[in-house]
Amino acid sequence: MNHGALSDVRVLDATQMLAGPMAGTRLGDLGADVIKVEPPIGGEFNRTHGFGDSRANGEMTTFLAMNRNKRSLAVDLKSEGGLDVIYQLAKNSDVFIQNFRRGTAERLGIGYEKLREINPGIIYCSITGYGTTGPHRDRPGQDLIMQGYSGSMFSVGKEGDPPLASALWAADVMTGYQAVIGILAALNSRRESGVGQHIEIDMLAVVLDCQLQEIVTYLNAGFIPERTAEDSAHGAMPAPYGSYKTKDGWLNLAMTPLPALAEVIDNDWLRTLVNYDDGHRLRDKIYAMLRDAFVDKTTAEWIELCDAHGVWAGPVYDFPALAQDPHIIEENYFVPQPQRVGGSAQTVRVPIKMSGTPPEIRRGAPGLGEHTREILADVGMDDSAIEALVASGAVGTIEKETS
Repeated sequence: MNHGALSDVRVLDATQMLAGPMAGTRLGDLGADVIKVEPPIGGEFNRTHGFGDSRANGEMTTFLAMNRNKRSLAVDLKSEGGLDVIYQLAKNSDVFIQNFRRGTAERLGIGYEKLREINPGIIYCSITGYGTTGPHRDRPGQDLIMQGYSGSMFSVGKEGDPPLASALWAADVMTGYQAVIGILAALNSRRESGVGQHIEIDMLAVVLDCQLQEIVTYLNAGFIPERTAEDSAHGAMPAPYGSYKTKDGWLNLAMTPLPALAEVIDNDWLRTLVNYDDGHRLRDKIYAMLRDAFVDKTTAEWIELCDAHGVWAGPVYDFPALAQDPHIIEENYFVPQPQRVGGSAQTVRVPIKMSGTPPEIRRGAPGLGEHTREILADVGMDDSAIEALVASGAVGTIEKETS
């Protein structure tokens, strides 16, 4: 039985790719009944497109990752019967999430005004690249595009380097998280008002918000993060913030008092740099001096020394090393996720711990149309009505799945 914090919430998730599905997944992790709305033929984009053809027991891993804790409703939104199914579901749903291009939801007949007419209490979340107004409102949004637009790609690296992107999908994932925050706030507001509202999340606003400190500093003090002659992990941060070669790998150093680092590497000059601004003023000199300062010991040996002197440090892993890390293993960061076929796949555990209503992975990613009949029965349709919809092509079921 589902005892999650959102176990009384039903979500219609009509999204694809990453940002939208991330929002639906997190709501599902917290206990919501998330219904994935996808086309009967082919399904959502990530069912057939991933990192090459990487699959687990025949299922695309990118889809598995972003669609656990969901039921699948395969429905043709361009058909009269399919549209009526959405309207029936909207009557008894709390949240609707979509990330169509601007105007598409309205053309399909599932825009906010239409669903609010059916259910005044519905919370409708629209995710876009640049918002619904302004000169770029019709452009598609994607993580790398937003990183470039945001100014962040010139904040890392050294002088002369090309723009450098992050591989963390921060724009997409953080957009999904912001959508969840807005949805939870709207659910709380509805408890008093009794009415829903329209939430708009645009990726550009999210990536700017991720740089709140840097942008506020630029707008008010004119400070621009500057690349250094030596490699730096962030153009606004003082030395020694960055990555350093060791005997067997790499070491990351974060915000570190230079005299403390001096004790780690036994350097008299660093002991004299007692002011925080010294790390800014002498960045290139410090980075140059430290470039080869760690090559005589292993990463583990340096971390032990850093820990002893209060220096914030950590290893630089690739995925195989990450999977073998003792902390990762002991704390169960990687856990099994049920699969419809083949038993289970490995995934990353929910990053939220709650003492009373802990998140859990109740089900794996669904098959295309796996729950269509079940969901239609939930809204009161009898077997004959469901069969008629299946026969017309308005909805699909697992036996009708087409890859």
